Amino acid sequence: MAALAQAWHRRGLLAWLLWPISLLYGFAVAVRRWQFREGIQETWRAPVRVIVVGNVVAGGAGKTPVVMALVKHLQGRGLKVGVVSRGYGRSARDCREVLASGTAQDVGDEPLLIQRVTNAPVFVASRRVEAAQALLAKYPETQVIVSDDGLQHYALQRDLEICVFDDRGIGNGFLLPAGPLREPWPRRPLQSRTTKAYPPGGLLWPPTQTLLLHTGQRPAFNGGFQAKRALATHAVRSDGSTVPLAGLRGQPLAAVAGIANPAQFFDMLRGQGLTLADTESLPDHYNFNSWLCNWDDGYSLICTEKDAAKLWRTHPQALAVPLVVTLDAAFLAMVDAATAT
Repeated sequence: MAALAQAWHRRGLLAWLLWPISLLYGFAVAVRRWQFREGIQETWRAPVRVIVVGNVVAGGAGKTPVVMALVKHLQGRGLKVGVVSRGYGRSARDCREVLASGTAQDVGDEPLLIQRVTNAPVFVASRRVEAAQALLAKYPETQVIVSDDGLQHYALQRDLEICVFDDRGIGNGFLLPAGPLREPWPRRPLQSRTTKAYPPGGLLWPPTQTLLLHTGQRPAFNGGFQAKRALATHAVRSDGSTVPLAGLRGQPLAAVAGIANPAQFFDMLRGQGLTLADTESLPDHYNFNSWLCNWDDGYSLICTEKDAAKLWRTHPQALAVPLVVTLDAAFLAMVDAATAT
């Protein structure tokens, strides 16, 4: 998998060998979009504003921190916000609400983190339409639904799409598996000829506005808005209390990360003046069920917020460092316009 991810950065031999398969993938994508456009596959429009935060490349690009920052912004405007997600990596397949007492195994690590940080109602389901319907049934006062991922989940109509990129951009520009793209770029918003609307009436899916948001340090192409990412100045304990990062300087720390880019997290910790005596990089969404901490007892264990929801079950002494995302004022102004009632 590492070799494949590396091949996605350029159009080398491996990428060209996989290119014929990517043509088949592209044909399947085109057929699926045609089915939704012609009404063969049904779409559903919620009675509230819907924002989808996702990306067109495989792998993490910083969507979930953007979702949390966006939810907090909308809450700050006094809006009732709910979140829907597929709940990647969970073992259950049903539709359920994410509760503080839930586990990442049942609801997914990212939905659990979103609920804990924002205190917004969060629902997960294989079909995001089902999650949105369940959310509105229990919380009818909801005014905005934010979907964590789901740009390609065309069944759920949306008022605004936020397409997130990191430093990789679109990679080599090929579709999967020859490149990282889930769909052709530049992408075209889907317009359906038929829809199951709420209230009923056969409304067309209106043209969707798409905003580009770069979360990396060096945007791979021009256009869009820049999100600033930085670590918080504190770490969080399993009991919810905090400890200043400044108080950890000079102490030997062991850092572990099961995210898309562990090295970036480690670099950010060092940028805060922390001494990392050891580090361990694990696959994204790693469940930590079989993970063993082999470091010296004198080391303090430090991790990401996303990993903490799973790591705290067996290592409650771990310190989780939140990631703070700051969204551009002009970007937020466009979000506000799209969610105006």
